[in-house]
Amino acid sequence: MTGPDHAATDDDAAELIAQLRDLAGADPAEVRQVVAEVLAALDRAAGGALRDHLPETIRLDAGLGPAAPARS
Repeated sequence: MTGPDHAATDDDAAELIAQLRDLAGADPAEVRQVVAEVLAALDRAAGGALRDHLPETIRLDAGLGPAAPARS
């Protein structure tokens, strides 16, 4: 992906990473809580589909429960 939208997304991601690193330096447990809340909100917005793409440890840490069974 190229163009102005891609650059803005990269800048936004870099800023978010920097903010999380600053927060992590202050209180790693608080960062874990913030990340869990963000993942839970994204999963809700995606109708529960996000959890299918997360590793089990992250999913459980965020309180998202098990992934949906694989469809055959």
